[in-house]
Amino acid sequence: MTTDGLRERKRTQTRERITEAAVRLFLDRGFAETTLGEIAAAADVSRRSFFHYFASKEEVVFAWQDAQSAALLAAVADTEPARSPLEAAESAIIAVIGGMAQGQALAVVRLVHETPALIARDQLKNVQMEQALGEALARRFAEQIDALEAGLAAMMAVGAARVATRMWLADGGREEPTAYARRAFAALRRQLAVAPTA
Repeated sequence: MTTDGLRERKRTQTRERITEAAVRLFLDRGFAETTLGEIAAAADVSRRSFFHYFASKEEVVFAWQDAQSAALLAAVADTEPARSPLEAAESAIIAVIGGMAQGQALAVVRLVHETPALIARDQLKNVQMEQALGEALARRFAEQIDALEAGLAAMMAVGAARVATRMWLADGGREEPTAYARRAFAALRRQLAVAPTA
């Protein structure tokens, strides 16, 4: 492995260690009650080093969401051409959700939804995900749809995923998250099948 490769590997490992330590502390003590110093100590890095990886505590919480977003966009890029844009988005979302560690994912989602300081950041992340998904769909289905249709498919897919997440959280994770996602997309298809009124 080259020096640059080794350096990047160590950086990735440190970032993951900080994320894991922070999430563990947030879930044990609460987001507001956990200090940056405590996170740094638990991850065995200096407080200064923490800021080489994350700009804030909020950013640490959403590091796992960023990884899911990257996986989602990759899944869309690899989707079968015979699928529609909405079907491609649904399949990618369900695949990514199915790969989550359910116990910790539920706890992190609950933390976000119950922490005022994180709610606004979560909404921003959803807007960014919708835009990125729309762009990915536009590229993958460039010969079939325009940017408007791609953006609309992305908006509906992200909306269905958000509703599914809220239902999963409200039910306390009694079922796999993919079950809620499948029901949400099935309901969306039923709504789309309703003939428009004059």
